[in-house]
Amino acid sequence: MTRTIERNVLIKELLNGTMASLEKVVSLPYKILNTEALKQSFHLHFGVLIGITGQMKGKLILAGDKSVFASIGEAMFGMKVEQEMLHSFSGELGNMIAGNLSTDIITKGVKTDITAPTIMEGNTTLTGYRNGLQVTVSFSGVGELHVYLLIDEG
Repeated sequence: MTRTIERNVLIKELLNGTMASLEKVVSLPYKILNTEALKQSFHLHFGVLIGITGQMKGKLILAGDKSVFASIGEAMFGMKVEQEMLHSFSGELGNMIAGNLSTDIITKGVKTDITAPTIMEGNTTLTGYRNGLQVTVSFSGVGELHVYLLIDEG
């Protein structure tokens, strides 16, 4: 029972830290549309995966239409982000958010590290995680970004 409570506290810290990181990194106003627990699998067509290691093992995934990533990149850097630059920017966006998350939650006593980003493109199905949360974030005039927090163990 204590292990479950501890895991739930860690998950809450990761989720809150992720949302705080998103706000720090992305200069566009947004609102959270919903947060829901994931079942056994989910599908995406474009996104970036960052592994989380340390006290909590899992993955942070940012997914959405390429146009959403391109618009976020344009808002952040003042220039169009297309083709190979879009892949590079998407990976760096994941790095910035996950790095900020890792820095933020260490202040709460949760030690983590992150892996290099992996870009996922095409019809992708993800399975094999213990617990999962999906947060849908809407950027005004840009579209929706889906933030997945997948917990393997912790």
